[in-house]
Amino acid sequence: MDMILIVALMLAMIYFFMIRPESKRKKEAQTLRDSLTVGDNITTIGGMTGTICKVDENTVVFETGADRVRIEVTKWAISTRNAAPSAEPANK
Repeated sequence: MDMILIVALMLAMIYFFMIRPESKRKKEAQTLRDSLTVGDNITTIGGMTGTICKVDENTVVFETGADRVRIEVTKWAISTRNAAPSAEPANK
């Protein structure tokens, strides 16, 4: 009986410390990708940053920097939504 209790506790610990947090992160990432709109500033998993120009069902087109290069990536390649760049220069 003790052995069954120990195995059950170990499985519970694995669930609460590994499986549950991972599924929560996946759900948050999917929510982020579903809520992307034109004008959002993003960072891809490859480190590229830019402003979204077009959102399709599975892809996103974004512009990078002042040269306005447009790049199309799949939505799963978006890692974060960044804060909008401020118009005011930073005081030093």
